[in-house]
Amino acid sequence: MKVLMINGSPRANGNTSIALHEMEKVFQEEGIKSEILHIGNKEIRGCIACGSCAEKGKCVFQDMVNEAAPKFQECDGLVVGSPVYYASANATLIAFLTRLFYSTHFDKTMKVGAAVVAARRGGLSAAFDELNKFFTIAGMPVASSQYWNSIHGRAAGEASQDIEGLQIMRTLAKNMSFLMKSIALGKEAYGIPQREAFTPMNFVR
Repeated sequence: MKVLMINGSPRANGNTSIALHEMEKVFQEEGIKSEILHIGNKEIRGCIACGSCAEKGKCVFQDMVNEAAPKFQECDGLVVGSPVYYASANATLIAFLTRLFYSTHFDKTMKVGAAVVAARRGGLSAAFDELNKFFTIAGMPVASSQYWNSIHGRAAGEASQDIEGLQIMRTLAKNMSFLMKSIALGKEAYGIPQREAFTPMNFVR
């Protein structure tokens, strides 16, 4: 089994990284492979709704999004980590996720998703909710912990002093590991839920 972890912070070794690495330790103990992609300092533009991905099978812009797409397809779980800016996730990360989810047309059903946010003080729950939207629109079960998946720290490295925050990350990784393993067993025994044909409805004035 494998987990793809996305570090959306501009700082490769900041507080978001501390949270992800704390989870990574648990995944190793659980026998689950993990890979961290640092995209927060990359030049990633937003989606322009050109629709080219429907024909090409990938995004028209050749950057980290297309590099991450096959890793996303192969993984059993996706962890997305971000610092909090104005009660929101890093804009680079949001651009990355928007294009990653929109341009990849493989079935994401039953891949487990988890969002992790880091901040000095406030805005955590709003950013956390924002990231979870990507999972729930794609039929991905969302892993939870003993509290909202957040950790505190201002200067780089301060998150290592947030004892409760680190515990939240370990609990999250354990719960996520359990979910992925349980889903794998469920797929063998029952398969995945059959989906109805999509029936879009557009509202007009």
